[in-house]
Amino acid sequence: MNERYDVVGETVRIEGARILATLIRTVGDVQLAEDAVQEAALAALGAWPVTGVPPEPRAWLTVTARRKAIDIIRRERARTGKERAGADLIELTAPKVETEEVVQDDLLRLIFTCCHPSLSPPTRVALALRTLCGLSPAQIAGVLLTTEVAATKRLVRARQKIAAARIPYRVPTEAELPERLPAVCAVIHSLYTAGHAPAEGTAAYDVDLCAEAIRLAELLHSLLPAQPTPTAVLALLLLTEARRPARVDESGEVVTLDLQDRSVWDQDLISRGVTLLNDSLERSARQADAYQLQAAIAAEHARVPSYTATDWREIVRLYDLLVKVSPSPAAELARAVAIAETGDVDTALTLLDEIPPSSRRYAVRGELLARHSRYAEAADELQQALDAAAPNHPERPHRERRRNHFRNLAEQDF
Repeated sequence: MNERYDVVGETVRIEGARILATLIRTVGDVQLAEDAVQEAALAALGAWPVTGVPPEPRAWLTVTARRKAIDIIRRERARTGKERAGADLIELTAPKVETEEVVQDDLLRLIFTCCHPSLSPPTRVALALRTLCGLSPAQIAGVLLTTEVAATKRLVRARQKIAAARIPYRVPTEAELPERLPAVCAVIHSLYTAGHAPAEGTAAYDVDLCAEAIRLAELLHSLLPAQPTPTAVLALLLLTEARRPARVDESGEVVTLDLQDRSVWDQDLISRGVTLLNDSLERSARQADAYQLQAAIAAEHARVPSYTATDWREIVRLYDLLVKVSPSPAAELARAVAIAETGDVDTALTLLDEIPPSSRRYAVRGELLARHSRYAEAADELQQALDAAAPNHPERPHRERRRNHFRNLAEQDF
């Protein structure tokens, strides 16, 4: 019976975004759709342990959620005595389940819908990640390098603005797609980042989130094949995904880039990623945007046989361009790391002092301080990294070991 409960949880977690996207398109109301999907999940928890898991769990949940939406609309009508706009009960009642192709299109186009131009770019990303991708405020905070409280407030304000301004949740026209494209690319990239470097949980990466992000990137590239930015996003995701087999050891713990076994990197993904990157650069007259630069950095890592063969000066050059084109704490932090790898640790430490505090920044600063044999300070930085991260952060075991190692070295010096 516990296995059946697990199936419900896994189905909702993996397929919930697609079910929600389909229902939002049908009812035109995000809150109603979310409530209906939640009630459908509860119905599955009550029914499946008794009747067994249906052959098509997602189809069962989709039909049940549609019926729950009808029930919610009817209850609301009875409560208010007024007709509710945006719902056609005859259409809703039809027990039709969309094909896989339509569902995929629903999800991508509804990400476009969440990326309404009246919302600020970070808010568009946060709203889409929460509403359609199902990320928690903690996960969104990790992706946007902010606090969970700030991410929650941003989501609340976004929905308040949508309600007050009566911003419609409608699929944008084809002519409106380019205006919303940057935010949509940011959502897909952020979704992959959330899977590649989870802010919580014991796993070092979330295979399902990464796969969903790549699926959406493939779909976006197919939808707008002549646009260089979606091509670059797909290239970046494939080049990053190629390294995944080497990112964890047999116990599931994180393996840093310098220790990874490059023989298990996926060369097919690397080859396709490089081809897509070159195609994207050609389409933009080699005027690189942020995704092209990040993909170029990933390609630079992928082309060399070992960590020691890395051309760190070229990577610093690419990061210099990136922080000019699209400045962010994440880009500045990565640039500082690359500068340290060229041997200029002092400059890297100075740059770190200018970056907002975060768990990642504390960890990097600790590692760099250790290179100057400042082990006590390094241990303190690693402790701050642990304090700033979630209690079940996937990199916690690695950081705890490094903290303890630095403490031991500090005691030996003393």
